[in-house]
Amino acid sequence: MNGKTNNRQITAKLLLLVALLLPLGSQALQIKSRDPYAGAIAIDYASGETIFEDGADRVAYPASMIKLMNLYVLMDHLKLGLIHLDDPVEISREVALIGGRQVWLAEGEVFSVEELIYAMMVHSANDAATALAIHCAGNKEDFVALMNRKAREIGMDSTEFNNVHGLPPSRGQKVDVSTARDFAVLGQRILRDYPEILKYTSVRTRPFRESKPVILTSPNKVARMVEGCDGLKTGFFSAGGFSITATAQRNGRRVIAVVIGCKSKNTRNKEAARLLEMGLE
Repeated sequence: MNGKTNNRQITAKLLLLVALLLPLGSQALQIKSRDPYAGAIAIDYASGETIFEDGADRVAYPASMIKLMNLYVLMDHLKLGLIHLDDPVEISREVALIGGRQVWLAEGEVFSVEELIYAMMVHSANDAATALAIHCAGNKEDFVALMNRKAREIGMDSTEFNNVHGLPPSRGQKVDVSTARDFAVLGQRILRDYPEILKYTSVRTRPFRESKPVILTSPNKVARMVEGCDGLKTGFFSAGGFSITATAQRNGRRVIAVVIGCKSKNTRNKEAARLLEMGLE
């Protein structure tokens, strides 16, 4: 056996190993991230006027940005009295097994709805998002249906949600898809209906759980770059790249900027900060 054959066999084995280590389902995902981004938009919150757009209708993967829609559905249910902030939520085995970014919820633990909202929105915890979805709708599938119904209601016409956390899909599941424009619509509508959500999205760090404590840490670095930035939600997985729905208010004017599908986290942050500053000038 010559050296070239040996190298080819080694390369083939390495590729097979990488494929096996990828999350189930992620192998089939088309890469949607671009340089500098798949799409971007900035709008004036009050009027909805577009300040800037580039590829704003290009379909991409929003990843954990979808938790902003989780919050919208939860706020609707809180308003109607169907759930309450102090409701106890017992963690199931299904929730405890959720992967990705998490606060390591254990089966049998009990937390209030509000503490789980902080974990979901500050730390982007997938296990907290799943626990809230099940508490609200009874199961994940019905909560996804509520998310999609809300998306249709507010005009997110290029959006389809398929899970409650934004992780890459498992085998046989479909991926969440949306656009920068749709998330600008979502940001504007949720802030208009529930401005109190800023109490969650503006937090940078917060303690969670007394036993086995976790420090909730926001991945939104734009909040440190732009004066007045107080939300809203980031997202990332490999095929989708880095995304953010950001908002800032200064001198009585609020701007919402969405950057979706960046290959680089730094590019996402810089572009979002640039768009916010452009709108706030």
